[in-house]
Amino acid sequence: MRKAVVVFSGGQDSTTCLIQAMAQFDEVHCLTFDYGQRHKLEIEVAESICRELGVAAHKVMDVGLLNELAISSLTRDNIPVSHELQDNGLPNSFVPGRNILFLTLAGIYAYQIGADTVITGVCETDFSGYPDCRDAFVKSLNQSLVLGMDRSLHIATPLMWLNKAETWALADQYGKLNFVREKTLTCYNGVIGDGCGDCPSCDLRRAGLEDYLKNQSEIMAELVAKQQQAKA
Repeated sequence: MRKAVVVFSGGQDSTTCLIQAMAQFDEVHCLTFDYGQRHKLEIEVAESICRELGVAAHKVMDVGLLNELAISSLTRDNIPVSHELQDNGLPNSFVPGRNILFLTLAGIYAYQIGADTVITGVCETDFSGYPDCRDAFVKSLNQSLVLGMDRSLHIATPLMWLNKAETWALADQYGKLNFVREKTLTCYNGVIGDGCGDCPSCDLRRAGLEDYLKNQSEIMAELVAKQQQAKA
């Protein structure tokens, strides 16, 4: 039996990864992390989606310590999400160490349940300037986890080289575009579905959807070409 663990926030990207994983693996587990994020609604949305899609297990893990250590607009209600970069060149929504912690814990969980794949929706093509969404980082951490646990483990990043329009195409490929559009929470201001329309996350999501709906056949063809290239 092939098992996978999906790092799951209930947003567009992780939900698209989950939908694909449900079609590719015999058993799928989801891990959602409660780190005192700006919107507790994120956890409720993740729980609802997991129930509806019928995952084998969904675990919400308390990692509140991250909130104490990482100051960000996503961990502090009094810091508004900004469209401008900080002096260090990063957006103020960057949570230092978040993916290091999440992927490490997901790897440990995978070890315990006998899964050899951890899936995360990070993306370098359309990433928001977060250094822990880069391919080099994921590969490096993957190697460290394998060495540290002395066990085969693959961190899969199915969205790594897709732009946002192609991510919408991937959801559509599985017949779930409207599901992802209506039921996920990507908005930094906590609005389910199409979001507030004003934060950086909503801007990226909306632009990708508009591009896909306008150029559907071309973008789907690009997605299929990338999928075939990845298999070669």
